[in-house]
Amino acid sequence: MKNKRIAIFPGSFDPITKGHESVVLRALTLFDEVFVAIGENTSKKGFFPIQQRLEWIRTTFEDYPEVKVESFSSLLVDYCREKQAKYILRGLRNSVDFQYERNIALINQELNSEIETIFLLTKPQDTAISSSFVREILSFGGDASKFIPSKITIKPMKYL
Repeated sequence: MKNKRIAIFPGSFDPITKGHESVVLRALTLFDEVFVAIGENTSKKGFFPIQQRLEWIRTTFEDYPEVKVESFSSLLVDYCREKQAKYILRGLRNSVDFQYERNIALINQELNSEIETIFLLTKPQDTAISSSFVREILSFGGDASKFIPSKITIKPMKYL
């Protein structure tokens, strides 16, 4: 039996965007399984509760059994080892993303030399989309539906 090609797509997904969705769907041609994994980020407080984010991700990929959705609170390389994943998947929108992600990939490589980070460029129409922008739109009561996967609904909320 051949080894499964398993990738971890880590992030806060706060909330998931069309850019995230596109990266995962395109990665399915490269990997047997993709874990979309919400990592506990010690330097960020989540805007949406983790359970809500997990539900949105599960709904987005409900037609794709090869996409697994989980959260984790450990080093990413330890989570990869637990899932027997040899690949970390990251989406890149621009050169700023590349510089940031490259440094993380180098550290992860030092921590576990068996894990490779694979970068996928976002599609041009998704380059400007970020969870931060979606949160900002929603915080001011705006409609962010064109930036999030079509299977989910996030109601605008006037917080300010």
